[in-house]
Amino acid sequence: MRFAEIFKTELFSKYGQKAGCYINEIYDIMSLKEKQVAAKQTFVNDLMVSFERKISKDFKRLHKKGSGLIMSLSGKEKFSYGLGAVGKDMVYMLSASYILYYYQDILGVNAVAMGIILLVARVFDAFNDPFMGVIVAKTRTRWGKFRPWLMIGTVTNAVVLYLMFSAPPALNGNGLVAYAAVTYILWGVTYTMMDIPFWSMIPAFTHSGKEREGLSTLGRSCAGVGSAIITVITMLCVNALGGGEERVGFSRFTLIIAVLFVIFITVTCINIKEKSTVDVDAPSIGQMFKALIQNDQAMAVVITIVLINCAIYTTSNLVIYFFKYDFGGDTWYNSYTLFNTFGGAVQILAMMLLFPLLRKFMSTIRIFYVSFLMAIAGYAVLLLLCFTNMSTVFLLFLPGFLIFAANGMLTVLTTVFLANTVDYGQWKNHRRDESVIFSMQTFVVKLASGISALVASLCLNLCNLSSDTSDGASGSSVVGLRMTMALFPILLLVIGVIFFHKKYQLTEERLKEIQEA
Repeated sequence: MRFAEIFKTELFSKYGQKAGCYINEIYDIMSLKEKQVAAKQTFVNDLMVSFERKISKDFKRLHKKGSGLIMSLSGKEKFSYGLGAVGKDMVYMLSASYILYYYQDILGVNAVAMGIILLVARVFDAFNDPFMGVIVAKTRTRWGKFRPWLMIGTVTNAVVLYLMFSAPPALNGNGLVAYAAVTYILWGVTYTMMDIPFWSMIPAFTHSGKEREGLSTLGRSCAGVGSAIITVITMLCVNALGGGEERVGFSRFTLIIAVLFVIFITVTCINIKEKSTVDVDAPSIGQMFKALIQNDQAMAVVITIVLINCAIYTTSNLVIYFFKYDFGGDTWYNSYTLFNTFGGAVQILAMMLLFPLLRKFMSTIRIFYVSFLMAIAGYAVLLLLCFTNMSTVFLLFLPGFLIFAANGMLTVLTTVFLANTVDYGQWKNHRRDESVIFSMQTFVVKLASGISALVASLCLNLCNLSSDTSDGASGSSVVGLRMTMALFPILLLVIGVIFFHKKYQLTEERLKEIQEA
């Protein structure tokens, strides 16, 4: 047997089949030079140098576990996945923050009716997640099981998104209510069609648990960037594109976002290839709650997530009404956009810079408490400012900084804590419920979105705030808006931090003990 063949066998034995394509390529190159090799050792050295050069060209790191080869993701793959997360949450935030305003304030649909539609649709959507998981799990195509559904869900969701914010002018009354209900429910179904494979595909192109955790955190952070972008630019773009006609502006702006969404996910699908076959665990609702009951730490984190998101989403649904009817003025959207621009930038910087900086000096739990206190303080300052004669939006930058920065860090931290509860569950129950736990995260975030939309709708109805009252919102209406927007979130966050402090026990020291056990 030729020496190159012998050494090829040795490489396969050492590194495993995962490195096969690289070993074969190097073998083809080096076998041609074998006759020129003066000594065995020289050939060995040349072969190894070439092999390592090839590996380092495509990957940043090389980890060896037993006889297998585990290679980290390239920068291109990480960028593509992050870009998809940006597009995905641009669409989500547009729907979550502006669907109530579009139908209730612009089109005149009853606030309570919209609140019920939004709650029912989100709950239905949450229960639809496991069903979609089953479908993805049974999918077998030449392009894999995830990417086909990712593209199908993206394209259909983009179409429905445009239709949802482009209600026919001829519709009114019950017809408009029915249109809102159908399109919003369809939007939720198609979003699930895309969202489930987007997060479930991570194990198919990653290898180590650490790499998966890092990519999940990257995805959540990029999703936060997408949310922040929509928060910043929406009303400014709507006004500019519609020439002052919000109905027209929303339709045109939504079309642009829908196109960008398709482009971003297409980039993800092109550059992300499934490197292994994985089974998608699609837990039922019963399995989710069973896993939570048996994992008290996961329960603590999930309930905390519900409280945080109910507080944040309630404010995000009402803040546009605050600027329009309380802060007021014909150019209220300029102040609204300026505030959101500042807040969006703060949120992004908090996730990308402030959190890593604080992490050098504090544990994740301490940062979590700091974030809670920042959010509560921000809402308290906002409440105080609401009862002063504010004349400039810049006064709102202080509470905005505290709230947005806290929200950015809380978004990252809740994902980290959920990952920690998986290790805890393995130690306690002798099984890992990764898919179950993270499916529950999606479920409760959607549930919180629906609950907060209903709370906001009830507030608008009780306060009698709509486009018909823009010239004369009563003092009591404004007070009710302020109390719901600021005081209600404070109450939820106080309950959340107390509950978390009492129930969550996975300190870094405790986690180390569990991992070493």
